Amino acid sequence: MGVTALVLGIVGVVLGLAVVLFWMSWLPALLALVFGFVGLAHCRKGVATNRGMALTGVILGAAGLLIAVGGGVFSVLLVKDAAEDARAEIAEVRASAAAEAEKEREKEKARHLSFGEAYTFENGLKVTVAKPEPFTPDSLVYGHAKGNKAVQVTVTVVNTSAERLSVETGLPSVNDANGASTELVIDGSGRQKVITGYVLPGKEAIGKYAFSLPPDAADKIEVEFSPDSKRWPDAYWSGPN
Repeated sequence: MGVTALVLGIVGVVLGLAVVLFWMSWLPALLALVFGFVGLAHCRKGVATNRGMALTGVILGAAGLLIAVGGGVFSVLLVKDAAEDARAEIAEVRASAAAEAEKEREKEKARHLSFGEAYTFENGLKVTVAKPEPFTPDSLVYGHAKGNKAVQVTVTVVNTSAERLSVETGLPSVNDANGASTELVIDGSGRQKVITGYVLPGKEAIGKYAFSLPPDAADKIEVEFSPDSKRWPDAYWSGPN
């Protein structure tokens, strides 16, 4: 009994010192106590002579139990801290994602304007689309069907930066009240002007474009424009025609 208590006590203490094995150390430590007390009882009765081993087993068993309890408490606190850190990190990620989503919504909202309002793209080009005006094509015209309503769209681009900037896509897109794309009108009047090339700092470029709208969808239109559609998403101007 004394030898068994000693061996189990050593096993309990060794396993307890490896904190992550606290859940394994309590059983041999408890058994060391049991066998140690039995061994001490045998020594008192004179049927055993290894009292020192039995007593050492009792001491090591008690120490093993204390270490197991301490390891359990430490592990619980460690897991609790890790869980709190994980929850805080998840909350931070969610808050960051929500803030980013809100920022994107604000940016998207800022790109939807009424005619006459200005939008400044990230490269410093400030664009204004005026309210469309009626347009009467010449007799020789392409893109305008009989009975349709033609309008002229004027786009003004101002360079607010300190360096010259290029306009890579100077042609706007126009949608009618039904959301359908309208057709660009080309005639021989020379009134249309496409914005191309560079805009110098502090200078402006003005483009004039004509589009043909079906009569049943000409009451409201939307104009899409970006100085460089590969880099900057379109801004939108809309309103009654």
